[in-house]
Amino acid sequence: MSSEALFQIHLVFGYVAWLLCFGVYVWPWLKAMDQVEAQRAIATLHSFRFFGLVFILPGVVSPNLPASFAVFAAYWDFATGVLAMLALLTVRIRPLFWLFVAAFNLVGFVDLILDYYHAVQVDLPAKAGELAATYAIPIIYVPILMITHVTAFYLLLRPRSEAARAPAGDAAAS
Repeated sequence: MSSEALFQIHLVFGYVAWLLCFGVYVWPWLKAMDQVEAQRAIATLHSFRFFGLVFILPGVVSPNLPASFAVFAAYWDFATGVLAMLALLTVRIRPLFWLFVAAFNLVGFVDLILDYYHAVQVDLPAKAGELAATYAIPIIYVPILMITHVTAFYLLLRPRSEAARAPAGDAAAS
């Protein structure tokens, strides 16, 4: 089987496995939380995206890994991780927290979409071996990142339930 076929199978099954896990364990847990706690949980996962800098670390990836893919992926991942950390650090200053939540999700989502685009442009599936030790990132880590970005956007855009509005209304009335 070709490297390209193996990479594509791994990527698809990475999404399938995470969607199954997410649907059974993570989604019910996030849905039961209030908005802030759910977004904090998602931001905590994304705060580890500084790890994307490994794509430009000599000796970890092949020197033949296309720079047009590696450099973009590394720095946009890093930016997403920093924004997620800023969201976590500003949770008590709600306007800033929501700004950073929106920012890390927007930057991170755009990063992943453009990483997929760049991967296709440089035919990364055929060169998957060039990823060396970082091969696990697009196969295991990226699917849960994409799933949680979509979830974060859904949670940001869904109407608040009556139960969630009541405490806010009670606090305003007192």
